[in-house]
Amino acid sequence: MIRKSRLSLVESTPEPTGAVPAVQIRNLSKWYGSFQALTDVDLTISRGEKLVICGPSGSGKSTLIRTINALENFQKGQIIVDGIELTRKPDAVEAVRKRVGMVFQQFNLFPHLTVLENCTLALRLVRGIPHKEAEERALHYLGKVRIPDQAHKYASQLSGGQQQRVAIARALSMQPDIMLFDEPTSALDPEMVKEVLDTMTQLAGEGMTMAVVTHEMGFARQVADRVVFMDRGEIVEHGPPSEFFSNPKELRAQAFLSQILH
Repeated sequence: MIRKSRLSLVESTPEPTGAVPAVQIRNLSKWYGSFQALTDVDLTISRGEKLVICGPSGSGKSTLIRTINALENFQKGQIIVDGIELTRKPDAVEAVRKRVGMVFQQFNLFPHLTVLENCTLALRLVRGIPHKEAEERALHYLGKVRIPDQAHKYASQLSGGQQQRVAIARALSMQPDIMLFDEPTSALDPEMVKEVLDTMTQLAGEGMTMAVVTHEMGFARQVADRVVFMDRGEIVEHGPPSEFFSNPKELRAQAFLSQILH
């Protein structure tokens, strides 16, 4: 069963008294050598809300969400996930990754394993779940993404959209509290984008906490509680979709929207 959660920016509606935000990011900065990829980023992802992060290429969007589960290290600031501070200590990284699922641009499926085997591998090897129970759980989530009939096929036998839905089911099978999506439709042919976005929309409707890096502005308008616009490693503007799309305040956001909206 997927556990429900909520999400918002630091300046958004606060959590109920005593509630722990899903993610707190404070004064986060990251460098690649002399290049600063993130600069003093502050962001709170509250339980159950849906956050879309957009911006031009190289703005730091993917780097930001990849720091949340330690796929990228950072040099300054603080990240707290479900009350657990993310440090470089293995125990802290493991504890955070148990709470965070991630879907990438590429599907990263093992070609020599079936869909079902791809979805049960981490359950068995990382979580120590017995084979039968792991299969039952994986089939449940394959059903949620509407491809249970593909369970015994290999990745090469699936369309790109189906492969990405398998990747989503695999992440959900670990029963995370938070789902991160790093441009999940960017590697897909246009006709396959909708089926993946429909799956994500369904998840959003079920209350899953989600942070999504995407250029799919229709999805942002429909699903997001908040939109964050990044440029040059900074959060330049944020707000509910109704405000962000109709009345962007910053010139950089205005220029971005004028290029991406048709």
